Amino acid sequence: MKGGRSALVVGAAGQDGSYMCELLVAKGYDVVGLVRRDPAAELPNLASVRERITLVQADIADVERVAATVADQRPDEVYNFASVSFGPDAWSHPLETARVGAVAFAGLIQAVREHAPTARLFQSSSAWVFGAPAAAPQSEATPYAPVEPYGAVKAYADHLIRSYRGRDDLFACSGIFFNHESPRRSERFATRKITRAAAAISLGRETELVLGDLDAQRDWGYAPDFVRAAWSMLQADVPRDYVIATGELHSVRELVEIAFAALGLDWERHVRIDPALRRGAGAVANLVGDASAARRDLGWEPTVTFDGLVRLMVAADVEALSEALP
Repeated sequence: MKGGRSALVVGAAGQDGSYMCELLVAKGYDVVGLVRRDPAAELPNLASVRERITLVQADIADVERVAATVADQRPDEVYNFASVSFGPDAWSHPLETARVGAVAFAGLIQAVREHAPTARLFQSSSAWVFGAPAAAPQSEATPYAPVEPYGAVKAYADHLIRSYRGRDDLFACSGIFFNHESPRRSERFATRKITRAAAAISLGRETELVLGDLDAQRDWGYAPDFVRAAWSMLQADVPRDYVIATGELHSVRELVEIAFAALGLDWERHVRIDPALRRGAGAVANLVGDASAARRDLGWEPTVTFDGLVRLMVAADVEALSEALP
């Protein structure tokens, strides 16, 4: 790497990884992004920084390739966002979930230990490690009790972080991220499915949005706020894990109301409920985070409200769909 502060971002082309790259570039870092796809391919999330970072193609599960990259770059900071990010997929692909989130991460942390022992490592964890807790909100003191493969794999990675931190004095942290969204979120997630559908209906391209449960609630934040927390964790004097969340629960119904109202639409004329789409066994509930430790220690605060988040996602979808119109 060059002469400034340096960082390796694993999973650089995804929602969080791309925002992390943008933040680091803005702070003057030399950034290397690890991506699964050919770096010559179109990577829209990285469009704004594509010419200012170095991309390396590698599957995180290719332990030797990842280790070689760490040894070659010897970064000051490592951020890992690689995972099976859509939780329900973990039930359909449990082996892939474990391969990427557990086995591959073990390879990454060992590579850092061997080849860049002074580097600081951030691991993106998930509120799903808490399973279906009886008490709310959840904090760093809440017991881990995952109820599905995605949460179990994230819990394994978190425990591995703590093991290396205790045994080898590795500066390693887990950010226990609650739901966080943006215009870069996949349309498989409810937030983006809703904002895109509202935009499409407003443009006359679609007429109906089908959802499963309007009463489901989540603690939704803004992805760039969350990667800012990740960076702050690695600037601290002492490594520790933090819950990153807004601390507010909002329902799918609220999300729909805001999205359609932003476009002057009556959502009840366009939304149909199909009970078959409701999440079944293993669906998480009652997840709302207590980020008071991050607020106290890191000075972290979310900057975008729930209403503002939904509206900015709607605006981005309207713009994208308008540009795609013939």
